[in-house]
Amino acid sequence: METHVIGFPRIGPNRELKKALESYWKGQTTEHQLKEIKNKLISENHKTQAEAGLSLITAGDFSLYDHILDMAFNLGLIPERFQKTGLQDTELYFALARGYKRENTPAQAMLKWFDTNYHYIVPEFEKKSVIKLKEKTHIEEQTELAKSNGYRVKAAIPGPITFISLSTETDICKWDFADDIIEAYQELLSRLAGKAELVQLEEPILATELTRQQKNIFQKAYDILTKAENRPPIMLTSYFGLREENTEIFFSSETEYLHIDLCRTDYRRLLSKNIPDNTKLSVGIIDGRNIWKTDLNQALGIIQKIENKLGRNRLLLSSSCSLIHVPVSLRTEHLLETYLKNSLSFAEEKCREISLLASMLEGKEDKNIIKEHQSHIKERLQHPASRIESVRKRIKELTEDMFSRTKPFEERKKIQQEYLNLPLYPTTTIGSFPQTKEIRKQRQLYKKGEISKQEYIQFIKQQINRIIKEQEQIGLDVLVHGEPERNDMVEYFAELLPGYCTTQNGWVQSYGSRCVKPPIIHGDIYRSRSLSGEWIKYAQSLTKKPVKAMLTGPVTMLKWSFVRDDLSMEEVAYQIALALRDETKEIEKEGSTIIQIDEPAIREGLPLEKAEREKYLKWAIKAFRLASSGVKDSTQIHTHMCYSDFAEIINWIAEMDADVISIEASRSKMELLKTFEEYQYPNDIGPGVYDVHSPRIPTTEEIKKLIERAAKYIKKEKLWINPDCGLKTRDWAEVIPALKNMVTAAQEMRKQ
Repeated sequence: METHVIGFPRIGPNRELKKALESYWKGQTTEHQLKEIKNKLISENHKTQAEAGLSLITAGDFSLYDHILDMAFNLGLIPERFQKTGLQDTELYFALARGYKRENTPAQAMLKWFDTNYHYIVPEFEKKSVIKLKEKTHIEEQTELAKSNGYRVKAAIPGPITFISLSTETDICKWDFADDIIEAYQELLSRLAGKAELVQLEEPILATELTRQQKNIFQKAYDILTKAENRPPIMLTSYFGLREENTEIFFSSETEYLHIDLCRTDYRRLLSKNIPDNTKLSVGIIDGRNIWKTDLNQALGIIQKIENKLGRNRLLLSSSCSLIHVPVSLRTEHLLETYLKNSLSFAEEKCREISLLASMLEGKEDKNIIKEHQSHIKERLQHPASRIESVRKRIKELTEDMFSRTKPFEERKKIQQEYLNLPLYPTTTIGSFPQTKEIRKQRQLYKKGEISKQEYIQFIKQQINRIIKEQEQIGLDVLVHGEPERNDMVEYFAELLPGYCTTQNGWVQSYGSRCVKPPIIHGDIYRSRSLSGEWIKYAQSLTKKPVKAMLTGPVTMLKWSFVRDDLSMEEVAYQIALALRDETKEIEKEGSTIIQIDEPAIREGLPLEKAEREKYLKWAIKAFRLASSGVKDSTQIHTHMCYSDFAEIINWIAEMDADVISIEASRSKMELLKTFEEYQYPNDIGPGVYDVHSPRIPTTEEIKKLIERAAKYIKKEKLWINPDCGLKTRDWAEVIPALKNMVTAAQEMRKQ
C-alpha cells in the first residue's frame, strides 16, 4: 500500500531554518551557506519520511519563507515596485516578503492560511504582470535531490485555482491571467516527467465557497492539465474540508489520484459519491493539525469501510494536510509527564502512524505495539487532570448578565474620558517591545536554575523601567509594560494555568523565520494565581500616564494551542474566559484603568463551512465578553486583531463590545477600514499605521497620510494611532524612530 504525507515541517528539529534565515538577513552568513543548510534540511526531511516507512517521499514542500510566495516567484509574478529595485534571485525573493528597506519598498501583504495560524504572502497581479516560469523552479530542484538519493518522489505544488484565488489584484482582474497560469503549470508538469512518480496539486480552496467563475476556470484548468501529454500522474489534493457543492468538480476532475481530508470531511459523504473506476484515492486519516495519537482501531474501521467500496489497490494512506502545522519531533521532549508524552504524536510520529495503519490494514502489524499505542490514549483520557468538578460546576452556573457590561459604549466612553483625559488621536502600542538577546538569555538562565528568582525579577523590573522611560521620551499617550517577562503571548499564560502544558521544543512555523510554540490543553483550565498583575502594577508605579494591561483572549488562547479532543471547543473557551475574568478583576483592583484582551484568532477560527460559522461566532464572542465584562464601566477594554479580512464578521466584531479595537491596516493602506465605515462600526478603532513585520522605518509623512486616509472612513473622535502589531520581533534601533515618527504624525494631525 502506498503511503505518504501531504507535506513536512520546514523549520528543522531545532529551528535550524529560523537561525539560518536570521543569520543571513543580518549579513552574518552567505547565500551559499543558507542554501547548504536548506538542502541539508530537505534531505533530512526526506530521510525521516523514508525511515518511517513511507513509500512516497514528498518533495517541493520545503520553503525558505512561504510556499505561496515560492509559487509566485516561480511564475515570475513580481510587482513592478520590486522590479525597479534591481534586486535579483534570493535578495528579491526575501524583499517580496519583508520589504526593501533601502528604497522604502513595502512588502507584499500577509494573510492567514485558511483557518490556521500559518501566514502566507499574498501574490499581486498588475496590468504589467508577465507570467513566465522560472528557468529552474525549487520544485524541480527538490524533486531531483530526492530522486538522486534513491527515493520514489511525489512533487507538491500549490494548485493553480487556489493560487489565483488567494492572490490580490490592482489595475486588472487576476482571472485574466488564468490561461497564462495554466500554461505555466503545463510546462512545469512536463519538466517533472520522469522525475516525479506523481504530482500533488493542492487545492484547499475547495473547502470554501466558489464563484461560478472559479468553478468554470477550475474545470477548464484540470481539463487542460489532465489531457496534457508527457506529464506525471496528478493527485488533486483537497484539505481542510470539501464543500458539498464542490464535490462534483473534485470527483470529475479526471486526475489519476484524489486526496481527501477525512479529519475535516465525514467519510460517509465519501462513501455516497461515485468515484471513477480508474481513480485512486489518497485518504487523509492521520490529523495534520493536532498532536494527539490517532486511535488506530477507529481509523482502521473507517479505512476498511472505504476499502470495501474501492478495493485496497485503489487506496493510499496519508496525513489529512501538510504537517507544517505540528512540531517536528518528540525526540527532544524530556520534561513532559510520561502519560502526556506517551499520548502525543508530532510530525515524525505521524509518519510512523501512517505506516502502522497500513500494516494493520494488510494484517502485518505488531500487535504489542498497537496495544501499547491504544493504551496510551486511554491513560490520558482517564487522568484526574482531565476532569475537575469545581471547574465544570462554575461553567454550569454561568448567567446571562456575566456576558455584558452594565452600560452601553457611548455612556462608558464619557466615563472613561473623564478618568483618562486623552487627546484627539491618542497614541499607544499593541503591547510588546523588543525581546532582546539579553532578555532571552536571562530567561534561559532562570529556567536552567543558573540565576535565582529574585535576580530574574530584578532584571525584568529593570527592563520594564527602561521601556516606560523610552515610551515617555517618545511621547506616547497610553503606555504598556512591554512584556519582557513573556516568551509568547499564549505560552506565557499557559505556563501559569493548570490544564495546560508546554513543550521544550514544540515549535511550529507561523511565517518565514517566525516560529511559535503552541501549548497543549490536556485538562480542565482554571486560574490558581495571578497571571500578570504584579508586572502591570510595577509599571504603573513608574509613570503618571495610564499603563495598558495586556492579556491574551480566550479564543486566541484556544486557537493557538493544541486542544484536547474529548471536550467541546466552546466549553474549553469558557473555562479560559473565566480564568481571564478573574485576572481582569484583580488587575482593575490594583489600579489599572485600561486592559487589552487580544483576540487575533477570532477571524482565523471562522469555520470554512458557512453553515457552521454562526454557531462558532456565538460562543467565541460570548467567551470574549465573559472574560471582559467583569470590570467597571470606567475601565476601558481594548482588543487587537491582525491579518484578517473582517468584512464577513464585522457585525460580530461589534458584538464583542470592546471599547477600542486595534487592527492591522498598514499593508492594505487602510483598505480594511472601508468595512468599518460601511457597517458604521460604533466603538473606537486603532488602525495600524505602520508594518512591524518589515525592518523599514516609516516616515512621519507616510504615517500621516495613512492617518488622513483612516479619517476618511472613521470619525476622528474614534481614531487611535498605533502600530499594526506587537514590537517583540523588532530591534530598538527600528522601534524608537518609528514610534517617534508615529507620535509626530499624530501631533501634526491634532494641529490640523
